[in-house]
Amino acid sequence: MYLPAHFEETRIEVLHALMREHPFATLVTHGADGLAANHLPLHLAAETGPFGALQGHVARANSLWQQSADTAVLVIFHGPQAYVTPSWYETKREHGKAVPTWNYVVVHAHGRMRVYDDPAWLSQQLETLVTRHEAGFAEPWQIDDAPPDYIDKMLAAVVGIEITVTDLKGKWKISQNQPPANRAGVVAGLRQQETADALQMAELVAGIGPPSA
Repeated sequence: MYLPAHFEETRIEVLHALMREHPFATLVTHGADGLAANHLPLHLAAETGPFGALQGHVARANSLWQQSADTAVLVIFHGPQAYVTPSWYETKREHGKAVPTWNYVVVHAHGRMRVYDDPAWLSQQLETLVTRHEAGFAEPWQIDDAPPDYIDKMLAAVVGIEITVTDLKGKWKISQNQPPANRAGVVAGLRQQETADALQMAELVAGIGPPSA
């Protein structure tokens, strides 16, 4: 990833916060069939190692777990992103020297993937995942709500994966390279878009930096 110093975010707590808030990640691997990208939710076990570990599961029919076991992988977490028009810049009105750009926030997690073909490990991982994502519902679904034989069948159809993170890189491209007047224009323009990504990006640009974790 191209990472100019003024866009780099190095605080582990901030990187972890984005990974928790946007857990649906892109897992990039290299196996016998070449490069592959899979998209899946991953749970951050922050207490594992200096950078944490990422836990999830894939379909048993997915060759990922066979081709990429014990190999180096890349996981990409995407935060808010938004198109930025030069029409929002004060400098565009002054001299016209402005071009469009795209603001975005991403975290790249490098690590090594381990496979768990183990019902006990899978059960614990799925319990953690379900508890985390059902918490906001008025009547959270629980694994015990389904018949045990059905759950056993579902468990047999998936394989667990865990990625021990060895390096984290964060890129917060949020108009830091623009003068205050241009940033103010970007904030005002994004707030008028009224989409979730645009509103989140407006707050990041307004603060010139990621929020505290």
